[in-house]
Amino acid sequence: MTELKDTRISEALEDYLEAIYLFSRKKSSVRITDIAIHLGISKPSVNRAVNTLKKQGYVSHEPYGDVILTEKGRALGYDLYDRHRMIKKFLINVLHLSVDEAEKEACQIEHNISQSTVDKMVSFMEN
Repeated sequence: MTELKDTRISEALEDYLEAIYLFSRKKSSVRITDIAIHLGISKPSVNRAVNTLKKQGYVSHEPYGDVILTEKGRALGYDLYDRHRMIKKFLINVLHLSVDEAEKEACQIEHNISQSTVDKMVSFMEN
Protein backbone atom coordinates (compact mmCIF):
# COMPACT_ATOMS: atom_id res chain seq x y z
CA MET A 1 0.00 0.00 0.00
CA THR A 2 1.39 3.42 -0.91
CA GLU A 3 1.34 6.27 1.54
CA LEU A 4 -1.99 8.05 1.03
CA LYS A 5 -0.92 11.25 2.76
CA ASP A 6 1.34 12.08 -0.18
CA THR A 7 -1.56 12.00 -2.60
CA ARG A 8 -4.44 13.44 -0.59
CA ILE A 9 -7.51 14.55 -2.45
CA SER A 10 -10.84 15.61 -0.97
CA GLU A 11 -13.04 13.01 0.71
CA ALA A 12 -15.63 13.37 -2.04
CA LEU A 13 -13.04 12.82 -4.77
CA GLU A 14 -11.73 9.80 -2.86
CA ASP A 15 -15.26 8.35 -2.99
CA TYR A 16 -15.48 8.95 -6.74
CA LEU A 17 -12.06 7.46 -7.38
CA GLU A 18 -12.80 4.41 -5.25
CA ALA A 19 -16.11 3.90 -7.11
CA ILE A 20 -14.36 4.19 -10.50
CA TYR A 21 -11.72 1.72 -9.34
CA LEU A 22 -14.38 -0.78 -8.19
CA PHE A 23 -16.30 -0.50 -11.46
CA SER A 24 -13.12 -0.88 -13.51
CA ARG A 25 -12.45 -4.20 -11.75
CA LYS A 26 -15.88 -5.54 -12.68
CA LYS A 27 -16.62 -3.99 -16.07
CA SER A 28 -14.65 -3.22 -19.18
CA SER A 29 -16.08 0.31 -19.26
CA VAL A 30 -17.01 2.81 -16.59
CA ARG A 31 -19.66 5.38 -17.46
CA ILE A 32 -20.71 8.59 -15.72
CA THR A 33 -24.17 7.06 -15.26
CA ASP A 34 -22.75 4.01 -13.45
CA ILE A 35 -20.91 6.22 -10.98
CA ALA A 36 -23.95 8.46 -10.43
CA ILE A 37 -26.22 5.51 -9.68
CA HIS A 38 -23.65 3.84 -7.42
CA LEU A 39 -23.05 6.99 -5.35
CA GLY A 40 -26.67 8.19 -5.53
CA ILE A 41 -25.83 11.59 -7.00
CA SER A 42 -26.57 13.49 -10.19
CA LYS A 43 -24.69 12.97 -13.45
CA PRO A 44 -23.65 16.66 -13.59
CA SER A 45 -22.06 16.29 -10.14
CA VAL A 46 -20.18 13.19 -11.31
CA ASN A 47 -19.09 15.02 -14.46
CA ARG A 48 -17.62 17.88 -12.40
CA ALA A 49 -15.78 15.44 -10.14
CA VAL A 50 -14.46 13.42 -13.08
CA ASN A 51 -13.22 16.62 -14.71
CA THR A 52 -11.38 17.50 -11.49
CA LEU A 53 -9.89 14.00 -11.32
CA LYS A 54 -8.88 14.36 -14.97
CA LYS A 55 -7.12 17.68 -14.29
CA GLN A 56 -5.25 16.04 -11.40
CA GLY A 57 -4.12 13.17 -13.63
CA TYR A 58 -6.18 10.35 -12.05
CA VAL A 59 -8.49 9.60 -14.99
CA SER A 60 -8.90 10.20 -18.67
CA HIS A 61 -12.35 10.99 -20.01
CA GLU A 62 -13.82 12.44 -23.16
CA PRO A 63 -17.37 13.82 -23.19
CA TYR A 64 -19.90 10.95 -23.36
CA GLY A 65 -17.06 8.45 -23.22
CA ASP A 66 -15.77 5.97 -20.69
CA VAL A 67 -13.95 7.05 -17.56
CA ILE A 68 -10.53 5.40 -17.60
CA LEU A 69 -8.12 5.30 -14.68
CA THR A 70 -4.58 6.43 -15.37
CA GLU A 71 -1.74 4.51 -13.75
CA LYS A 72 -1.71 7.12 -10.99
CA GLY A 73 -5.49 6.82 -10.60
CA ARG A 74 -5.41 3.03 -10.53
CA ALA A 75 -2.72 3.06 -7.83
CA LEU A 76 -4.58 5.51 -5.59
CA GLY A 77 -7.92 3.81 -6.31
CA TYR A 78 -6.46 0.50 -5.19
CA ASP A 79 -5.03 2.09 -2.04
CA LEU A 80 -8.39 3.68 -1.18
CA TYR A 81 -10.23 0.41 -1.82
CA ASP A 82 -7.70 -1.59 0.22
CA ARG A 83 -7.87 0.87 3.10
CA HIS A 84 -11.69 0.65 3.11
CA ARG A 85 -11.54 -3.14 2.95
CA MET A 86 -9.08 -3.41 5.84
CA ILE A 87 -11.12 -1.09 8.07
CA LYS A 88 -14.30 -2.99 7.27
CA LYS A 89 -12.59 -6.31 7.97
CA PHE A 90 -11.38 -5.01 11.35
CA LEU A 91 -14.86 -3.80 12.27
CA ILE A 92 -16.40 -7.17 11.39
CA ASN A 93 -13.73 -9.53 12.73
CA VAL A 94 -12.56 -7.66 15.82
CA LEU A 95 -15.49 -5.48 16.85
CA HIS A 96 -18.15 -7.90 15.55
CA LEU A 97 -20.20 -5.31 13.70
CA SER A 98 -22.66 -6.57 11.11
CA VAL A 99 -21.56 -6.36 7.48
CA ASP A 100 -23.97 -3.46 6.85
CA GLU A 101 -22.84 -1.55 9.96
CA ALA A 102 -19.18 -2.17 9.13
CA GLU A 103 -19.68 -0.90 5.57
CA LYS A 104 -21.29 2.34 6.76
CA GLU A 105 -18.68 2.91 9.46
CA ALA A 106 -15.75 2.10 7.15
CA CYS A 107 -17.02 4.70 4.67
CA GLN A 108 -16.85 7.34 7.38
CA ILE A 109 -13.67 6.21 9.10
CA GLU A 110 -11.55 5.74 5.97
CA HIS A 111 -11.32 9.49 5.37
CA ASN A 112 -10.19 10.38 8.87
CA ILE A 113 -7.87 7.64 10.04
CA SER A 114 -4.10 7.73 9.67
CA GLN A 115 -2.30 5.15 7.60
CA SER A 116 -0.28 4.25 10.67
CA THR A 117 -3.48 3.30 12.51
CA VAL A 118 -4.73 1.25 9.57
CA ASP A 119 -1.37 -0.55 9.47
CA LYS A 120 -1.68 -1.31 13.20
CA MET A 121 -5.21 -2.64 12.69
CA VAL A 122 -3.93 -4.97 9.98
CA SER A 123 -1.03 -6.06 12.17
CA PHE A 124 -3.43 -6.74 15.05
CA MET A 125 -5.61 -8.93 12.81
CA GLU A 126 -2.58 -10.86 11.56
CA ASN A 127 -1.47 -11.78 15.10
